[in-house]
Amino acid sequence: MSIEVNNESGVEVDERSFAGLAGHVLGEMGINPLAELSILVVDETVMADLHEKWMGEPGPTDVLSFPMDELRPGGGARGDGDGATDPALLGDVVLCPQVAAKQAETAGHSTEDELDLLLTHGILHLLGYDHAEPEEHKEMFGLQAKLLESWQEVRTQR
Repeated sequence: MSIEVNNESGVEVDERSFAGLAGHVLGEMGINPLAELSILVVDETVMADLHEKWMGEPGPTDVLSFPMDELRPGGGARGDGDGATDPALLGDVVLCPQVAAKQAETAGHSTEDELDLLLTHGILHLLGYDHAEPEEHKEMFGLQAKLLESWQEVRTQR
């Protein structure tokens, strides 16, 4: 996997851990190892601008996903019908650690855990998952929990 992490937030984050988690999620989802992903970490001002421009919503949010090639687990583009495993540019996941820190405090866990959850969530959106409908919500959040649990297992074995 080609995973690029750019931290423009002014907040120290574990870029290596982000890359490791992203690689784990993409590997577990069967995405071609030649796929490319960009992770951008921004401050609240930049995130608020992106949130307004792309979602029409005011203020900063926690995570945004900008897919480039629509993929499905197994590596092929959605709709290709043959299960091909062509490499692709997945897109960008944008995270805001300041918003994540506030959410982590409310949820009663660490900012690192919140950022891991948000990164996983953002990657699943890049892979075509959504949570607008109850069944979609159940599937996406169940998968998200499973991926985060397996990531914790991998991290504790290191």
